[in-house]
Amino acid sequence: MMLDDLRRPLAPARPLADLIDKYDGRAPRYTSYPTAVQFTPQVDAATYAGWLAALPEGEPVSLYLHIPFCARLCWYCGCNTRAVNRREPISEYVKLLIKEFGLVRGALQGPLPAAAVHLGGGTPNMLTPEEMDALFDALAVHFPSAEGLEVAAELDPAVLTRDWVQAAARRGLNRASLGVQSLSPHVQRAVNRDDTIEQIRDGMAWLREAGVASINLDLMYGLPNQTTEDTLETLDQVLRLRPDRVALFGYAHVPWMKTHQKLIREAELPGPHERLDQSEAAAARLIEAGYVRIGLDHFALEGDSMTAALRAGTLHRNFQGYTTDEASTLIGMGASAIGALPQGFVQNQSQELAWRAAVSEGRLPVVRGVPLTADDRYRAEIIERLMCDLEVDLAAVSARHDRSAAELGPERDRLRDFEADGLVEIAGDTIRVTEQGRLLVRSVSAVFDAYFSVAAGRHSKAI
Repeated sequence: MMLDDLRRPLAPARPLADLIDKYDGRAPRYTSYPTAVQFTPQVDAATYAGWLAALPEGEPVSLYLHIPFCARLCWYCGCNTRAVNRREPISEYVKLLIKEFGLVRGALQGPLPAAAVHLGGGTPNMLTPEEMDALFDALAVHFPSAEGLEVAAELDPAVLTRDWVQAAARRGLNRASLGVQSLSPHVQRAVNRDDTIEQIRDGMAWLREAGVASINLDLMYGLPNQTTEDTLETLDQVLRLRPDRVALFGYAHVPWMKTHQKLIREAELPGPHERLDQSEAAAARLIEAGYVRIGLDHFALEGDSMTAALRAGTLHRNFQGYTTDEASTLIGMGASAIGALPQGFVQNQSQELAWRAAVSEGRLPVVRGVPLTADDRYRAEIIERLMCDLEVDLAAVSARHDRSAAELGPERDRLRDFEADGLVEIAGDTIRVTEQGRLLVRSVSAVFDAYFSVAAGRHSKAI
């Protein structure tokens, strides 16, 4: 794929707007396949221990550490977290997280080097520098650092300090993501947030001063009372700071899963056509500013490693979204953390108290997951390539899985409506999502999902 193709002008929004009512149903985000909806208790701690024991010694892995604490609870949040105002729950959690490191290491044949460590949450910068040191000292014992270790953290700019950044940088922090969402005061009031551009500017300055090589900013559209003008005003403010990457997420309103979202008035949420206008206006502004549009909702500067991975066809997608991470194993630790192993997916106990109890008793806290079948692996590659490249060669993927693309006849038939509406192009065994269809790539991908049911209604809206 040529860079000129990546930066070509966007198709006019109106034709897609006319198709919103037809295609903007609920669809998975496809940060895994099968998705978390298919996880069951049949995969438990014993299953996980067996999967860990089968991992080849010495093969680099990625580690995800979940920190489920925030200084405030943002009402739009879909993460597993809670607001705290005392240090004790956090310090005790850190001690148990270190104990979980040992439980996982005890199930392995031998040490596995860590190629990447991702701190997510919640708010990882709720940890003190001393707690960060304790975590990384323990990681070094159980998972020695591989050459070129990447350390990333999701950060709340409202509670970020220069001292914290310097402490994290000493432990290898080289990628950071700052949650911005929106800087419009009336939008912030509607979601219990009050960040300022000065906080964002200071945080980015501290990170750059400390040598953090890549900074991402998370923005959102579709928030209550948000307009296209609000979205662009926020974007114009942060673009002056020249982040390396920007993630532009659509707010997912799922109050049946996240009860605090009931605090958001549904009548104040933009409709699908308004969400489309916000998304595409922001995308056009980012492209005009020199960012390359990546997949569904990411943008990166031309020299960024994510742009290079897109060009090379090596971009991947996991529970943190789009990634350049090549490791075949992701070990998740902490309450609700999800892991991806060659044999399947696992998830820790989501309830923090239950997770604490399991780890305290010396048990791996995995309580659900799903084993991968040959058909799952086949469809997972098709879906990942569509989500990452907006294109897939079904014959090539089928050959790698000892399958025939002819088996996908029903899926091809279901793509005909997308093709007739200009959302996909089909040439032989190659399926390409058009620029007009980019925002509906989740719906296109769902065509190849053997488990997906529109009637289930357990996913967020596609746009």
